[in-house]
Formats: sequence, C-alpha cells, structure tokens
Amino acid sequence: MSIDPADLTARLIKCASVTPADEGAIPLLEALLQDHGFETFRADRGGILNLIARFGPRGHAKTFGFNGHTDVVPVGDPADWTHPPFSAHIDGTTLFGRGAADMKSGVAAFVAAAVERAETNPPEGAILITITGDEEGDGIDGTRAILDWMDANGEAMDVCIVGEPTCPTTLGDTIKIGRRGSMTAFFTATGVQGHSAYPERARNPVPALARLMDRLASQPLDEGTDHFGASTLAVTTIDTGNPANNVIPATCRATVNIRFNDTHTSASLTAWLEEQTAKIATDTGIDFAMETKVSGESFVTPPGALSDLVTNAVKAETGVTPELSTTGGTSDARFVKSHCPVVEFGLVGQTMHQVDERVEIPHIHGLKAIYARILDDYFAS
Repeated sequence: MSIDPADLTARLIKCASVTPADEGAIPLLEALLQDHGFETFRADRGGILNLIARFGPRGHAKTFGFNGHTDVVPVGDPADWTHPPFSAHIDGTTLFGRGAADMKSGVAAFVAAAVERAETNPPEGAILITITGDEEGDGIDGTRAILDWMDANGEAMDVCIVGEPTCPTTLGDTIKIGRRGSMTAFFTATGVQGHSAYPERARNPVPALARLMDRLASQPLDEGTDHFGASTLAVTTIDTGNPANNVIPATCRATVNIRFNDTHTSASLTAWLEEQTAKIATDTGIDFAMETKVSGESFVTPPGALSDLVTNAVKAETGVTPELSTTGGTSDARFVKSHCPVVEFGLVGQTMHQVDERVEIPHIHGLKAIYARILDDYFAS
C-alpha cells in the first residue's frame, strides 16, 4: 500500500517536535516503516530520538541512503500565525505548519519513495533511511549519534541524499553539493577600571577591542574558490555591560561569526584570529582571551556521479536544470560527508523558520516522484 507523502507530512507536523522534544514523530515513522517491511533500529542518545531503517541486506555494495530530521525550531508567538502552528491546516493546495518546509515534507517524500520502491520493485541492494530529532539544535546527539551507531554495527551508505529544502524559488532549481564552514569566536578584552575624568589611571579595553574588530572585519579572507564564494566575517556584538558614563570599564566583549570556504579550516582561522589578537594586545597593553565554537567545516562533493544522478532525475520530472550550489548555512550533510558522498536536495525553502511556514502540496508529491526516480536510476545503473 502506497504512502501519501502529503498526508504523512501533515501527521508529522501535528507532532510538536521542537528540539529536543519528539512528541511522537520518530515513533510514528518507526512504526510505519516496520509495517512496510523495513528493519528498524534506534540510536537514541542524550535524550534525543534517532531512527535507522533499512530495506535489504546489511553491508550490500549498493546501499542508497536518505537523511533528514523531524525536529523543528520554536514557533515564536503562536498568535502571529494565521493557523495554529501544529494544526497542519490546509488552505487550498497549501499545507501550513512548523516543519512544513523544513523538513517534515522532505522526510515524508523520501519515506514514501523508499516504501514504494521496496514494495513494488525490491532493489538489488539496500535502502537506508536515517532520521534524527537533533538537527536544529547543536547536533551533538543527532546524525552524529546515528553515524556512530552505524560504524559500531556494520551499517553503511554508499551515497546519501539529505532532504533539506534547497530550492530558492522553484522545485528543482538547486542541488547543494557542499556547504561553507561555520565558526564563532568570542573575545574578552580586560584592562583596568577607572574614572573617565582620569583615563591615564585606567586601561580602557573598549578602544582596543574596537580596533581588533575593525582589523578582523576589514581584511578579506579570500576571493572565493571553484565551488564557493568568498568567505565572510561578521562582527555580531560588542558589549561592555556598562551603564555609567563616567566609568571606564574593566572588560569588554565581542563576538564574530565566520562562514568559510574550502580555502580554510577552523584550525587555520583560529590561528589567524590568535595572531591578529596578539598584535592588538601588544600594541595596546590590553589582555585578550578568545574562545571558539565550530559548527562545521566546509566541504564539497565534487560534481560527478551523485550530482548527475540527482540532476537527471530532477530534469526528467520537472524539466528544470538545477544549479549546483554551496550557499546557505549548515546542515547534517557536514557529518554525513565523512561517511560517504552526499548531496542535498529538497523543496522550496522560502518560508522555513518563518511564521506561517508552509508548503505546496503538489510540490510534496513532485519531490516524492523525484526521489523515486533517483532510486530507480541508482539501482538500474
């Protein structure tokens, strides 16, 4: 019996799975896939529910993987929504709800495509579905936990599609073949507090930190590479927490966020930040401390067999020739890339994370058809 991917999307939206809550989303998919002949496993960790489902033999040389998530970002003020955010309200051909675009529709589409292939034309190989409840959070106990479990239990994907919404305007217009790296650096400048009327008796950390921020923001990191635009550094805050206009503060803090291409690694950028900070510290006599948080390294899956497979399926189903892109933020593809070749392809993402997030129902069916063709072409080759 086939699965209606739009109906499954609506059922998943009704699970109010704001990270780290699950509210029934993973068990729903687990039971459904079991009912359709998939063997299921759980890789729960740190209170996060994670699902692995396989149809076909373990360890087969031809194993196609899908990856996605059922957790969603907070809704904000529910009163701002036209329809309750977890009601899965349908207005004409539009389905509303948190997760409609990002990415319960993508999960529903690849689950429906995988079940259809398993039941109508069992592949010479295996289909592996991995779904996490921790993509919108830090991701520590999500897809990383799934991959750890797979390594320990002899499960492997030969290639993988992450079903994130990738298309800016039209279904089929963009495939993600990589992502920029992302890291954040937190700076604390420490001087000596004093009266603003006697600045010579103090050491003001504010001008020193401002000089450092200007130095970092004014230097181009690179000019881009074959698959990426230029890396960027944004100063996101400078703060003293000082309410008094006649006090030179003892400390000042600032934060920068860097989105970087494959010219760099987080380690090389950390070394550069430390070098620049040391120069300002020497010039000003202000003490600096820096901490970094790395969300992910840059990566690219070079155009080739996997991107061709997806491109050809998209063109066949939609008539659209997709662009191969590396734009956007981070996704769980940053973890999968260390396991096997990976690309991302999904729906139009214009409303993801917004109030009144929504998806066009025909697009869900269209995405399921594309995924089904990808499976057919993969196992036929």
